Amino acid sequence: MCGVLAGTVGRFGGGGRVKIRRGLVNGLFVSASVLVLAFGAGGTAAAQQQQDDYTVLVADGASRDAAVAAVRAAGGTVVRENTAIGALTVRAPAAGFVQRVASSHALLGATHARPIGHLPHGGNTPQQRDAVEKENHDGAAIGPRVQRGPATAGMDPLDDKLWGLKMVRSDLARTRQAGDRRVYVGVLDTGIDGTHPDIAPNFDYGLSRNFTVDIPTDSTGATVDGPCEFRGCVDPVDHDDNGHGTHVAATIAAAANGFGVSGVAPNVTLVNIRGAQDSGFFFLQPVVDALTYAGDAGLDVVNMSFYLDPWLYNCTANPADSPEARIEQRTTIAAMRRALDYAHDRGVTLVAALGNNHEDLGHPRTDTSSPDYPANAAYPRPIDNATCLDLPVEGPHVIGVSALGPSGGKADYSNYGVEQISVSAPGGYFRDGFGTDWYRTNENLILSAYPRNVALAAGAIDAEGNVTAAGQAVGVQKFCSGATCGYYQYLQGTSMATPHVVGVAALIVSQYGRPDPRHRGTLTMSPDAVERVLEGTATRRPCPVPATVSYENVGRSAEFTATCEGTEAFNGFYGHGIVDAYGAVTRGAAFLRG
Repeated sequence: MCGVLAGTVGRFGGGGRVKIRRGLVNGLFVSASVLVLAFGAGGTAAAQQQQDDYTVLVADGASRDAAVAAVRAAGGTVVRENTAIGALTVRAPAAGFVQRVASSHALLGATHARPIGHLPHGGNTPQQRDAVEKENHDGAAIGPRVQRGPATAGMDPLDDKLWGLKMVRSDLARTRQAGDRRVYVGVLDTGIDGTHPDIAPNFDYGLSRNFTVDIPTDSTGATVDGPCEFRGCVDPVDHDDNGHGTHVAATIAAAANGFGVSGVAPNVTLVNIRGAQDSGFFFLQPVVDALTYAGDAGLDVVNMSFYLDPWLYNCTANPADSPEARIEQRTTIAAMRRALDYAHDRGVTLVAALGNNHEDLGHPRTDTSSPDYPANAAYPRPIDNATCLDLPVEGPHVIGVSALGPSGGKADYSNYGVEQISVSAPGGYFRDGFGTDWYRTNENLILSAYPRNVALAAGAIDAEGNVTAAGQAVGVQKFCSGATCGYYQYLQGTSMATPHVVGVAALIVSQYGRPDPRHRGTLTMSPDAVERVLEGTATRRPCPVPATVSYENVGRSAEFTATCEGTEAFNGFYGHGIVDAYGAVTRGAAFLRG
């Protein structure tokens, strides 16, 4: 099982509060939206050829039977279905399958079940992808669950290091509304360390799911995730072998429990809907499965701090791409649109990172980084803004977030632009404060939870749990209460800005939501209403003067130069403004009338 692509087999844990149909099929718990049908192709001559795994979309209006028949006619075997969006996971001969599928009226298209997304850092190696979020690494200076807090909450010992909490006024908001445990927030990421002392009080183990299977190496022999740590290469739902998802989760809802740090909404419930590999790559099938599960399970908000690739932009008809690549990208766009629509229509507020490519998404540059999987396959691709999409942030119903530094300025790496941005939030900016003692300091980044296992593997702590010299250099923090200790790391990126917005969205649902008749004991609120409050109560911020900002003084090339377009009410750097937790819970009702 270790070498099976994550797009092929989704894993569902048992239990949970959701009243959806489930059955045990071949050892897998499946929801009403996902059916596991078979494994492997038959003994035909086609099956003896090299087999690949594909995600195939049923055409609009086509029947399931006609689609399955078309898959068989093209030489494939359906091994799994996501009935919510009409997606089939298919095993088929590698040669020509995508083109054969495209010729069928019953099928919209197909794409390889391979890494199609990763954390928004860019680059073709883990080191390059870390270049933005761990910029401070380059020459820069678990215990028992704690009882939930009341409707209001105080601050935690390390919160004085969380300038982001103050920028979004979470410190004030929690005196009125610290979040409601009946609000469920999904983190679609690399996993959540549910044993971390700051996360455990708010973590729902039974509702959490891991939709991925670890991949030691891919079909080319290249290392993807490395050796499997758990039986069947399936990580537990409270495990994170990367650290990104845990960092995001704690920013949203680390408990205000007198320990370590607290989150923007410290009393809401966290749910792991893992869709990423340990390595940070995403596959299409786990992502759409996670989104449709979020809708079925009644989650209120979902954090999406990633972008889809191997294409930085998925294009419908880019002349630079091969016919097969065009079909695959069209399939990816359609699958994501269906999954986002499905979640939104079932009450899920969707929030995504704008990206770390220092680019105006309304005026994209030539893409020289795609496809970034497999390695060394990229070629120049002129990008047509009308037919190319950065997903998921340019998908339907998605709230796009840019990143700010502690000064309130746009971080050098952050994408921007009036077409996609909704709001802005603290994301960290290592080079903020040029000319001051704060320039190039860890404290300019966002501090949040760090899984002990990841810290140990990175050499940030030793076997006894002490922070090493390497860990101290990048600001790793350790906090203990008695025998219970937690670890924290500094990161930056639009990935870190997005959970600040998600936390505010969770507070909005906590304050103004109503009991959900579909899921007893939970709250719900229209995603469109959440968005109105989020944007309406944001702190307005005009474009800088002058509107064109150069980052060359902090060592960036002219490519980073960014021009802010728009007014104080809405512009390309800040959107509708910087999210304001206190304003949302005290003034939000005005945006719900009518």
